[in-house]
Amino acid sequence: MQAGIFRVCLVVVAAIVNHPLLFPRENTTLQESDKEIIQKMKEHEENLKKEQQRLEQEITRKLADHNMNPEGKGKEANLPWDLWSAISMIIFLLIEIWRQDVQEEHLQQPSVEEDDMTLWGNMFQGVFLPNKTALAAFCERFIRSATNDAARTREFVEGFADDLLEALRSVCNRDTDMEVEDSIGVGSMYENWRVNKPLVCDLFVPFAPPEPYRFRSEIWDPEKSGPQDRPGYGKIKVCRPDEEATGCICDKTKLGEDMLCLLHSKSNEIKLNSEMEVLLCSKNTQYLDTDQVMKWFQIAITKAWNKISHKYEFDVTFSHLDSPGALKIRFRSGKFITLNITPVVQYEDSDVYFISHFPSSGLLNGSSSTVCWFLSFAVYERRFLKEMAKHLPENSCHLSCLQLLTFLHGKQSTLTGQSGLSNYHLKTVLLHLLLARPVLDWSSESLEARLKDLLKLLEKSLHEKKLYHFMIGNKRIPATVCLPETFLRAEPLNLFQQFVLHRGLYKKTMDSFYEMLKNTSVLINEYTVHVPPEHTDITNKA
Repeated sequence: MQAGIFRVCLVVVAAIVNHPLLFPRENTTLQESDKEIIQKMKEHEENLKKEQQRLEQEITRKLADHNMNPEGKGKEANLPWDLWSAISMIIFLLIEIWRQDVQEEHLQQPSVEEDDMTLWGNMFQGVFLPNKTALAAFCERFIRSATNDAARTREFVEGFADDLLEALRSVCNRDTDMEVEDSIGVGSMYENWRVNKPLVCDLFVPFAPPEPYRFRSEIWDPEKSGPQDRPGYGKIKVCRPDEEATGCICDKTKLGEDMLCLLHSKSNEIKLNSEMEVLLCSKNTQYLDTDQVMKWFQIAITKAWNKISHKYEFDVTFSHLDSPGALKIRFRSGKFITLNITPVVQYEDSDVYFISHFPSSGLLNGSSSTVCWFLSFAVYERRFLKEMAKHLPENSCHLSCLQLLTFLHGKQSTLTGQSGLSNYHLKTVLLHLLLARPVLDWSSESLEARLKDLLKLLEKSLHEKKLYHFMIGNKRIPATVCLPETFLRAEPLNLFQQFVLHRGLYKKTMDSFYEMLKNTSVLINEYTVHVPPEHTDITNKA
């Protein structure tokens, strides 16, 4: 009798536990309008009731048989009980598995991050952006004045940089020091979309080792996967004369014992090893060390400025010491100009450069190894924008969209602090959008619509945590850009990979992004004071 009561209780408890509507915390995502799910739940409930009734009838029958045959208490009586227990457990297990499958498919309990994502996805629908009049007034009053200032700043910086680099060459040892080439203007100031102040000029300064040494570039291999692979990074090996052919005739002709190559003399080799490799390479390796190169360049810049400082009526200092050439020029009037002169190494015969630091782009050298250098495609990105400008309508709005977005992002960063979003990410979104939309869609009258497209594409990328590098693995890049085939065939590089690894940074970035959307109208209208109030009303919904 006790065994029978226990079995009845077991069946009842199992039915209650598996009841789909008795535990509302498991169904918090159930929507009243989802009729299909409700219908399935009702069917599931009916099946459980029928199964419960059948089991109760079976138990009642077994109890009646047991009472009619009370002497069966031996092994024969234990066998039906064991068999019945096994069958019951199997049935309950199957019911539980089926219930879990239904829950995972339709009623999975969302995590905190999923709750936030649901909220974020709906927020953009309630955000209002300034209308065309307000945007046009902002561009006229704020952006164009900043563009004029940028042209004057570039002209001054280029002249000063040429003088500084010429002095740097004069203070370097031509036999053992690096050979410095002319500077290359890159980034927002040279692509004409920089608006946030201070206006910063970024200059690349390619350098190479003295003869007979040479650099050998080693980039990641997209066909070889492994923990050591770092997509977007590479290493620079300093090749000695005895390791690589340099083109000298002594490499191809066997010289006699009484003949000596003046270029590759033994004494010269020892001198180079002690003064160049030890100072610029990572310890016990032949690979250029980013920190060592930064120290060398800062010392060389300091010597060069000391040589020419008497010619100028301003002071030059390092704005921060964690970048090779982040300089600040301060005039007697109190005004100042900032510039970044960054040493880079050319990748083979291309316009791709190895760079150790990104002082003003917001990107960080994400590698923990000081021998890993990031690959910069800044020259190709500038070339792509020039190529697109040839086909876009006159006075196209593509740069104005980027200027508006970087302005808003800069102001929001001032209010809430830095997030995981950088100006380079915003620029990458624009580059992708330029290829996605027809060229005729970028007329000046389409500024409002294209700005919305830019924000929506950025939001989509943030939600998916995927924003692919524009120049790596993008086969849609025009052939006129002349990007090396190696990078066209490479696997795409996700610039938002950091959000997958760092959930705290991701949440802060999303909060900052939507806060920026809310503040858009206020920030823009602050810089359009000359526009009548009736024209700056927020009338358009994103």
